[in-house]
Amino acid sequence: MKLNHIGFAVTEVPATVELLETYFDLVRAPGTPISSKMAFLLDKNGSLITMFKTDDAFYPEIFHIGFMQETVDQVKEIHNKITAGGYHPEEIREEHGRMTFYFKAPGGFMIEVNSLIEANRPELKSMVNSN
Repeated sequence: MKLNHIGFAVTEVPATVELLETYFDLVRAPGTPISSKMAFLLDKNGSLITMFKTDDAFYPEIFHIGFMQETVDQVKEIHNKITAGGYHPEEIREEHGRMTFYFKAPGGFMIEVNSLIEANRPELKSMVNSN
């Protein structure tokens, strides 16, 4: 089974699209609208993220989406780029055998960026998808 799509209510569709395209290599789904009210983005595995504008998007504090990276160096690189882009990510930290950080997306939800520390969790390397 493969995850087909996930839908979000976001407060800022264009800013969220820009973030996901710029830092996470998502692309606009062919033949779908992109506007101030909705957007449809694909990752390189073909999973679809749909976004719809709302003025009152509310997510529990624990809710987030995660982007797994191949290496810890990639986590550091994205952290630096996001910071230079004007976002305010948490500091990178080690957690559960991963290097990770979180930050708030302009649409009102949290994003996590992480990578396994292979020396700490070698049993997970073949099971975790970082594409």
